[in-house]
Order: sequence, then C-alpha cells, then structure tokens
Amino acid sequence: MSFPLLTATAALPAVGAVATAAVPAARRTTAKWLALVVSLGTLALAVTILVRFDPNGARYQLTESHAWIKDFGVRYEVGVDGIAVALIALTALLIPFVILAGWHDADPLETGSRRWRPTQGFFALILAVQAMVVISFEATDVFLFYIFFEAMLIPMYFLIGGFGDRAHEHGEEAASTQRSYAAVKFLLYNLVGGLIMLAAVIGLYVVAGNFSLTEIAQARANGSLHMATSTERWLFLGFFFAFAVKAPLWPLHTWLPNAMGEATAPVAVLITAVVDKVGTFAMLRFCLQLFPQASKWATPVILVLALISIIYGALLAVGQRDIKRLVAYASISHFGFIIMGIFAMTSQGQSGATLYMVNHGISTAALMLVAGFLISRRGSRLIADYGGVQKVAPVLAGTFLIGGLATLSLPGLAPFVSEFLVLVGTFTRYPAIGIAATFGIVLAALYTLVLYQRTMTGPVRPEVSAMPDLRVREVLVVAPLIVLLIFLGVYPKPVTDIVNPAVKQTMSDVHKTDPKPEVEAAK
Repeated sequence: MSFPLLTATAALPAVGAVATAAVPAARRTTAKWLALVVSLGTLALAVTILVRFDPNGARYQLTESHAWIKDFGVRYEVGVDGIAVALIALTALLIPFVILAGWHDADPLETGSRRWRPTQGFFALILAVQAMVVISFEATDVFLFYIFFEAMLIPMYFLIGGFGDRAHEHGEEAASTQRSYAAVKFLLYNLVGGLIMLAAVIGLYVVAGNFSLTEIAQARANGSLHMATSTERWLFLGFFFAFAVKAPLWPLHTWLPNAMGEATAPVAVLITAVVDKVGTFAMLRFCLQLFPQASKWATPVILVLALISIIYGALLAVGQRDIKRLVAYASISHFGFIIMGIFAMTSQGQSGATLYMVNHGISTAALMLVAGFLISRRGSRLIADYGGVQKVAPVLAGTFLIGGLATLSLPGLAPFVSEFLVLVGTFTRYPAIGIAATFGIVLAALYTLVLYQRTMTGPVRPEVSAMPDLRVREVLVVAPLIVLLIFLGVYPKPVTDIVNPAVKQTMSDVHKTDPKPEVEAAK
C-alpha cells in the first residue's frame, strides 16, 4: 500500500493543532516554534505532492478511497487535479509566513493581562484552518467536502472574535465589540450559505444515489444519470450560493470588510488568501463538473454579478479611510475577476482565474502583512494618521509599494498575467463584459497609488518620525513573497503547466470550446 500523501498533508497540521493547543500556557515560545515546524513540515509534503503530480496523467491523482458511512454511501475519497495541487501549494506556502508575521499577535496586552487568549490557542487555530482547507481541496466526495467546508468556520470565528486587531481608534472596549460583531457576521453569512448547500447536497444524493464526485460526473457524461433541467438548476443554485458567500461575490460580500478589518493582519491574510479560495475553487470543481447545463444557464447573471463586484469593490476601496478595509474591498474586486474568468467558459479565462487565485493569494499576503507591520508600529489603521514613512522606514515603504503595484496588476508582477488572461478569455466570448471590467484596472491604480502617496510620501508626521524599519523576522516574511511576485510575473509557466490540463477537462465537462478568432493568424 502506497503512502497516503494527501491524508498526511491534511493530518499533519490537524495533529499539530492539537499538540500546539496542549503546550502549557507558560511556554508560549514553545507553542510558536512547534506551530512553525509543523507548517514547514506540511509545506514539505505539499512540495512532494507537486513533484509527484503528473499534469498530463490521470485527472485525479494520488487518490485514496475508504468506506466511511456505508448506510448513506459516504466515503473518504480524496484526489487532486492540477487546480487543487496549485492551491494546496499556495496554502502550505502562506501558512509559515502567517505564523511568523503573527509571532507576537496573541501575546498578552501587558504582564498578567487576562484580556487576551492563550498564545498556543492562536497558533493551534491557524493550523486547524490549514488542515480543513487542505482536505477541502483534496475531497472528491461531496459530503466529505461539505463537512470541512463548514467546519473551517469554527476556528475562523475564534480567530476573528478572540484575536482581533489591537489598533482601534476608540479603545479596547470598542475594539472588542467590533471584533465580536465581525466574527458573528462572518459566521452567520457562511452558515446560511452552508445550510442552503446542505439541502442541495441531500438533493444530489436523492438524484444520484451517492456522493462520489467522480462517479456522478462519469454517470452524467455517459448518460446513465439523467437530471431534470429544473432539478439541476435548483441544485446548482444551492451549491453556487454557498460558494458565492465564501468567495465572496456581490451582494453576499458584506461580511468580508468587517472580518478583515477587525482581524489581525495574518488572520486577514488567512481569510482572503486561503479560506476564500475554497469558494472559487469549488465553483470549478463542483458547480461546473456536476451541473454543466445549469452552469451555462446561469452564466449571464453570474458574469453581471462578477462585473458589479469588480467595479463596486474598487470604487469603495477608493473611498476608504482604513488601510485594512481598503485591502478588503480591493479583494472583493479581485474575486470578481476570478469568478468572471471561471464563467467566461474559455480556456484562457479559466486558466487566468486559477492563476489569479494563486497570484492574488501571494500579492494580498505581501500587501496585508506589510500593512500589518506598519499598523503595529503606529497603532492606527487610519490612512490619515500616516505620512512620510518612506523617509524613516525605506524598506517597509519599498515592500509596501511592490505589494501595492502587484495589487493593481502592474506588468512584470504576477497578478498582471492572470488578470490579462481573464480579460482576454472574457472578451472573446462576452466583449461588453470584458471591456467594462477593464475599468476596474483604472480604479485599482487609483486606490493603490493614493494609498501609497498618503501614507508613505510627503512630510514626515511627528507620530511616525521614530518608526523603525522592518526587522529581520519581518523581512523573512515579506522577501520571499516579493521574489515570488516578480518570478511568476516574468515566468508563470510552472503554474500554468500544472493547471492547464485540468482547465481543459473542466471545459470538456461543460461541453465548451474556445471561440474561433474572427481573423485567422497568418501561416
């Protein structure tokens, strides 16, 4: 029997979470190092998956299948395609940086303080989220996916509500209230989406008789499973609603600015760069594969909603006074691009959307973590409280600039390639949507450059005159992300080679081919 690599990749952070939580309260540093070592071990396993995966091989590889709840046809089935491999690698890559960036985020406010949860709890929850996200990317049993899709809400709720941002303009009591509100809003929105999805999961079982993604998809493809048009559409809507909340897609997005604003910067990265990717990933894996006809039926409406997300999120980002909420609204705009690429139903659009998931995770992590370092020094999230930082902390300002330029998809940085592919893929089938979406690029340049100008340039404000530059630990967090942004901006081939065969399979699922160009290329 071969080594269960996929199970081990999810199990290691789960076991690490339990071990970290069990560390005595007096040994905070031990808990931190244990969590970091576990995250690095998980990264090593993810790299092993990456090495062993053959992009031109079977659709799902490294598969495992075991009976679980026999009476209901539930199995423990896992397997990865190219899209899942890329997102598992992204998750495993980011978690060590999240842990390093949050090294002091769960320390007591002062000696003897009881107002802060134990340090080991903070890092244990991060590892628990990682374990659940990884198994969600691996699951090929719909019920298994649903369990962890919902279960990850619990540790995220405590990370937002119990370990929120300390920088609050109205003091600790107001901050605690806002954290609680953000955590409850996050939980309620996602629970409602999950309950609707549960009804759809049950409906799928009634129709198909099992929960196996591969068996249901194969039965649909060979005609042995017929699904009435109305049934397929209702089931699609149940799945899509839950994924649109998680993504998030306008108008189901309102929980994200609250959650990212009140969470610590590393937890904000965990939300938007890791957890939210499960929503867009699931649209590709489950919506398009299980309900191809309904996906095509819903495409026009979804593209309009995605376009609204792009423009609406960017417009609200322009008007933000809070640094972290600005990044949150920018992410809503970016998720609009991802969803638009998925439902453009072209190979360029879906390849760009998958690449965008990876690149957005890296660029948002870089920008938000540097913003967190900045906020921790000044003790304020308000843009107006900064000015002239580049003169006293040039390394911090420089990394902040690169993260910002990546956010606006500057050519030469990783997000540009993915955004370009999404726009090209959308334009070839829906030119009006593609043209309108380019306005989001203009707005991205506006909110990013205005943010940099107001915080980093101009006269040095007295409150930032003694601000220290990035420390060694902080440089270790940011530098690899900056290197990746530049490398994938110049040479995205390592990622596209992995995801493109999976995208072709998805296009085949929905029986779509790329539109032929109006003018043939000269031979």
